[in-house]
Amino acid sequence: MTTNDVQTMGLQVPEFTDITYERKATTAVITMNRPHRYNAFTAHTVDELITAFRAAGSDRGVQSIILTGAGDKAFCTGGDVKQRAETGDYGPSETGMLEIGQLHKLIRDTPKPVIAAVNGAAIGGGHVLHVLCDMTIAADTARFGQSGPKVGSFDAGFGSAYLARVVGEKRAREIWFLNHIYDAETAERWGLVNKVVPLNELMDAALEWAAEIGEKSPTAIRFLKQSFNADTDHQAGLSAMAMSALDLYATTPEGKEGAAAFAEKRTPDFASKML
Repeated sequence: MTTNDVQTMGLQVPEFTDITYERKATTAVITMNRPHRYNAFTAHTVDELITAFRAAGSDRGVQSIILTGAGDKAFCTGGDVKQRAETGDYGPSETGMLEIGQLHKLIRDTPKPVIAAVNGAAIGGGHVLHVLCDMTIAADTARFGQSGPKVGSFDAGFGSAYLARVVGEKRAREIWFLNHIYDAETAERWGLVNKVVPLNELMDAALEWAAEIGEKSPTAIRFLKQSFNADTDHQAGLSAMAMSALDLYATTPEGKEGAAAFAEKRTPDFASKML
């Protein structure tokens, strides 16, 4: 079933523009579909992802969710910095805000395992999305890293605190402070991903895991996911505070400099714009 013909517990899934939604047996496949921008998200993209995750979460026939990106270049490269440079924000949304914190919460709180199928670059906010997923399968061509401090942004919530739980404090700080890009083999060695497969086998591998989950007790899986999350649920408060801080920071000269420099393809001059 595709985006146009899915009906979920009385909720008609709308026709999306920035993502696609597909049911495959007991699996919902959500694909970020902006390959011309390396699947970077705008506020509208995030709204659509929230709708899709809510639909999958409320569909009793769905037992797992796969999150992936369109094409073979990128899983997601985070917020659309070109959009931010052009308009000063990430574009219009239903609430007038970039609801990325709500999306993070949904990925964690949906009672169904979320598998990231990383088909290319998972950078910045896109890297945070895969980290928050319950499991990650990566193509051997995938690349991972954070870019926030290079473009005037940060994630001081789940994107850093939870990342430290996944890879350890030293490596999490390296990822954020140096903004290096890591290959799939390194990501697997660090425990950042569960499995690496050839690109042409990626979706088959993700669907195979999803099918295995589909054979298990949904109630048992739900309790297990909630148990795993309980240890880090306090980080939601940090995440909310961090998102509020980021909203303020983005309006400062220092915050604006990162997006402007990215759009103009020059080295940013953060020092002269510091608060």
